[in-house]
Amino acid sequence: MNYVIRSIRADEWPAAKALRLLALQDPIAHLAFLQTYEDAVREPDSFWQQRTERASEGASEAQQIVAEGPDGEWVGTVTVLVEEAGSKDWAGFPVERKQAHLVAVFVRDDFRGIGLTEVLFDAGLEWAWGAGVERIRLLVHPDNGRAQRFYRRIGFVPSGIVVPLEPPSEETELEFVLERD
Repeated sequence: MNYVIRSIRADEWPAAKALRLLALQDPIAHLAFLQTYEDAVREPDSFWQQRTERASEGASEAQQIVAEGPDGEWVGTVTVLVEEAGSKDWAGFPVERKQAHLVAVFVRDDFRGIGLTEVLFDAGLEWAWGAGVERIRLLVHPDNGRAQRFYRRIGFVPSGIVVPLEPPSEETELEFVLERD
């Protein structure tokens, strides 16, 4: 496999923006992401610059990891967010212990099935464990069977926690976790 798996740099915000917009056009984006393409495309460049900087190489609270093809094109990504004990997560739930939250998982359709998602997750998990987290979690829509099968295959298990999405939606997501050995 001739792909480079690495953290993004702050000056790569145009590539980060392009990959995110592509991800939001995926046929199951409505099940996988909390943002729509229409909302994202309206964001100013400053939004993308700040978003990229917060998750770039050297950042301690988040890390966006990409799979870069032989031609330099980004073909997949995962972002790891560190949630500190005593804080509240994005949904307002208390965080009981230092944990990582994996978000924004995406591999371009024409690069799926060759092991890139596993390699991206390996890099994300390694970064998270290195940041001193006690567990790693992610959320998945109940109807996103493809993602649930993948998460189970690499060791994540349902925690039993169901997270409601923001009103007026009645949608929920399921929490999957991986505990530190």
